[in-house]
Amino acid sequence: MAASAGSRTLVVKIGSSSVTTPDGQVDTAAIDKLAGEVAEARDAGHRVVVVTSGAITAGWTSLSEGRPRPSDTATLQAVAAVGQPLLMQVWSEALQRRGLTLGQVLLAPLDFVHRSQYLFARQTLGRLLELGVVPVVNENDAVADEEIRFGDNDRLAALVAHLVGAGLLVLLTDTAGLLTGDPRRQSDASLIEEVVEIDHELEAIAGGPGSAVGSGGMGSKLAAAKIAVWSGIEAVIADASRPGVLAALASGTPGVGTRFRPRQTVLPARKLWIAFAIGASGSIVVDSGARQALVDRGKSLLPAGIVSVRGDFGVDDAVELVGPDGVVFAKGLVRHASGDVAGWAGHRTEDLPEDLASEVIHRDDLVVLG
Repeated sequence: MAASAGSRTLVVKIGSSSVTTPDGQVDTAAIDKLAGEVAEARDAGHRVVVVTSGAITAGWTSLSEGRPRPSDTATLQAVAAVGQPLLMQVWSEALQRRGLTLGQVLLAPLDFVHRSQYLFARQTLGRLLELGVVPVVNENDAVADEEIRFGDNDRLAALVAHLVGAGLLVLLTDTAGLLTGDPRRQSDASLIEEVVEIDHELEAIAGGPGSAVGSGGMGSKLAAAKIAVWSGIEAVIADASRPGVLAALASGTPGVGTRFRPRQTVLPARKLWIAFAIGASGSIVVDSGARQALVDRGKSLLPAGIVSVRGDFGVDDAVELVGPDGVVFAKGLVRHASGDVAGWAGHRTEDLPEDLASEVIHRDDLVVLG
């Protein structure tokens, strides 16, 4: 398929609540609708990657006989192994009806952390697109480590968008987009059509999970949009059930969903992972001099600038950095455990053991969030 003027790569994520019916079955009509829109986007010259949820929901419905959904990791992983082929079969048949071929890609968080795995994943997805295949991506839930996982497919979709150099990340859900309030409590809540900067006020509006079916919610979609815009990628949250939604979003039609404008400063993949995909195990409070050195001069964090330590973290865990005003301004991977860092707080480098790295967080493992 030849690329046309203005064509780009679209990463389209659809959540569990949009691909499963109220009784937990795979919603073949919803998937068929989106497959048709994917085909139209392809005809318009765009390349499309689909990130789909729904494997656990589909698997449990086929096994449960009406029993409540489990919460233990082992059962959920087993259920995902059952549900994944059921989900892919529906996607494959829907795409085949449009003359398109599906390529299943299961990814794990470590595929974005280790350089070699990252390059292999990028190579595979790139070649699938070159071959005219529609990659359909999901997290590898059947073998995912509970401690190292995406947690929801919104973040996965944002990282995939970075991986393939997408021009647009589309997060399809069961609402019109990000609203000014919770429509279940505020009847006058209206659509926020455009976001230039994702701030704390906007994050407060997004709130927590909104569906009992999925693992995400508007909060996780906002986090995914944040990953995308820090990657230099435009993102939009929109209603999966809206007719022609993908064509409208690809063409920039006003009033369709909430559109997030990309930042000019772009983070590399590893720093995106540190900033947005790893949960913080604790925090380190630093003085104003240390904050200035980290933010303005790109320095590493040394013990001399540390005021206090919060939480229990180990080597290579992610921690947030907090300034004197109590505001989180950076995040990074620590080189020493919390007990050692607390003991060294305020000490100069020459006072530390000679055989240990002087940096608590090296600048290569540090992301300034402001």
